Amino acid sequence: MFNSQRPERKTLQREVLKWLQTLNLSFYPKNVRRDFSNGYLVAEIFSHYFSEEFSLHSYDKGTSLSVKQRNWSQIERSLQKQNVVLMKEAVDGTIHCKPGAAEYLVQQIYTILTDHSIQNQDPDFTDREYQDTLPALARSTACQAIKNNLTGTEIMAKPDINTNQRRAAAILRRHLEGRTADRLLNPGRFKVNPSHAAPKNPVPAGEDEDCCDSPASRSEHHASSL
Repeated sequence: MFNSQRPERKTLQREVLKWLQTLNLSFYPKNVRRDFSNGYLVAEIFSHYFSEEFSLHSYDKGTSLSVKQRNWSQIERSLQKQNVVLMKEAVDGTIHCKPGAAEYLVQQIYTILTDHSIQNQDPDFTDREYQDTLPALARSTACQAIKNNLTGTEIMAKPDINTNQRRAAAILRRHLEGRTADRLLNPGRFKVNPSHAAPKNPVPAGEDEDCCDSPASRSEHHASSL
C-alpha cells in the first residue's frame, strides 16, 4: 500500500559523504533531514574552517523550534563576518525538515568550503518528486498536499493567518496545476476529452481558501492560542 505522506528520502552525493567523514564530527548524520535541522552539525562543520567564529559550546543540540532558530541565527551572524551566504530557502527548508532541503544545503556548504563544484539539482523542497513516482490513484488529494507541504513548525515560526493562507493557496495552486498536466498527458485515464482537459483558470478565485482541514485554516486557531 502506498503512503503519500512519506516522501522518499534523498541522499548526499558520495564525495560529500566522504568529506563529512574526514571532519570527525561528534556524530555522523544517518538521517540528513533530521540531523541537520537544528543547525548544530552545520556549526560544527564550519568550526573546522572558522574556529574563532564558531564556538560549539554556544550551540544547543536540542530539537525544539526555538533551539533551531537560535542556532541558525548564530550561524548566520558568524557567516556574515566571513562574507558567506547560504541559500535562505534551503536554510528554512532544513529547519522545517522539507524534502531535499538539508541535502541541498550541505552540498552548497561543501562547495563553499572545498571549492569543489558538484552538480546540484534545482531546489524544489516539496514532495512533488515523490508524488510523481506514485500511481495516479495513490497520489495526494488537494488537502493532503497542503498537509504534506506546510509543516507545523512553519506555522509556529510565522503564525500570521494571512501568511499561512497564502502558503496554502500556493501549494493548492501547484497541486491543481499538476493535476491539470496529468489530465493533458493521460486523458484516457481520467476519461476526459483532451480539448476540455485544461480549464482557463485551474484555480478559481476563492476556492483555494476553502480546502477542508488545511494547516492554513487551522492556523487561525493556532495563532490565537499563541
